Amino acid sequence: MGDKGGSTSLLCLTASSGVPLFCRSRGAPSQHQLPFSVIGSLNGVHMFGANLDVLLTAACTASTRLAWRVFHNSITLIVLSSEEAASDFALGRLLDNAFSAMVLILGLEELVNVRNIERLKKDLRACYKLIDSFLAPLERSGDLTQCVECVSLPHGAALQECLEAFAGAAESRFGCLVAGGRLALATEPWWQLAPQELLLLTWLMGSLPPHAARDYPIYLPHGSPTVPHRLLTCQLLPGLEACLLCGPSPALHTVETELVPRFWKPLLELLQACVSPRPHSLPHGATLPPGVLAFLLINREQRSSLSSVQPPGSGGEGLSPQGRAGALRHFYALVTAHYFPWEGSPAPLQESFPAGFLHPARHCYVVSATHKAYAIHAPQHQLFLLLAPHVPTFALRPLAARALQCLTGDAAS
Repeated sequence: MGDKGGSTSLLCLTASSGVPLFCRSRGAPSQHQLPFSVIGSLNGVHMFGANLDVLLTAACTASTRLAWRVFHNSITLIVLSSEEAASDFALGRLLDNAFSAMVLILGLEELVNVRNIERLKKDLRACYKLIDSFLAPLERSGDLTQCVECVSLPHGAALQECLEAFAGAAESRFGCLVAGGRLALATEPWWQLAPQELLLLTWLMGSLPPHAARDYPIYLPHGSPTVPHRLLTCQLLPGLEACLLCGPSPALHTVETELVPRFWKPLLELLQACVSPRPHSLPHGATLPPGVLAFLLINREQRSSLSSVQPPGSGGEGLSPQGRAGALRHFYALVTAHYFPWEGSPAPLQESFPAGFLHPARHCYVVSATHKAYAIHAPQHQLFLLLAPHVPTFALRPLAARALQCLTGDAAS
């Protein structure tokens, strides 16, 4: 969510009785803990509406925006944010991500059939780091786009072949390489996981402290919400991990001591090239036009994304990296909620001018004192650009079309 001028708090309660299960806040928890009276009021107004067959989903005051969501008639999540860039779209995504994070770690059964509230409170502590990562100031965008964030690696073909063999030897069809918290390579079955599962798995690995190897039980919120799988991770180099989704076998010790040396040690030089210099999100050989400060490219079919708030050649002009990230996130939420089709459905018309047009918007731009922004909705991709304020407004469309072609090889439509 990430604006310096405000805070965001997430409340979790039981839907039937309104018993608080946890409260997580952006920043130091002691600075943003909500009084019990406030928590009770926020839940009470939602329950009062439900008793009158009124579904309360969002509200706003002069300084705060709020959203409510009930999941499986069991868990109520409430988020309130005083951040300048907060929107119904962004808060709704935060609620979805938080509940899916709880399912990922605890499983759906424990959340739907609450037998012991005190035990559930204790178990939910295992979700805090992942949930807090969605509340933290972000230079990333996967939590908003619901697309797994990817990174480009050199020597991809050789590493992909090794990954396939490594996963096969571990009796798994699901394997990937994660570099710097972003997906670098994956087997085809891994790509067939639900988009939110791809996102959650990479964010989970980023939220865990560094470790040479892990054997972590997880549930797939869409594919297997009640039957756990094992997430095995092995650190190949600092910032580069090989990951597998497995059943009861193999043992982590076998993977760490036998399979990793057999498959990955011969490729040590190629792996070192993946982390030094630091991998970036530009495809090999791509060069963005001058004036681009940040970009977000979404592959609509694969539900993956490439992004950077410091692409090569952007320099230090204009906004800071944190400022670029916040502006790009705000622009994405604005455009997706108002103008561009989202997940195959037309966006609801929230302004009067589109009425009467037979086609949805394909291009959108914003001009401000600190930057300009342009978005393209193409058949296979969506591109969101943040540009320096000196770029002429009349040049935004051709510049964005060039950027899209540089990143994908396709012309904008």
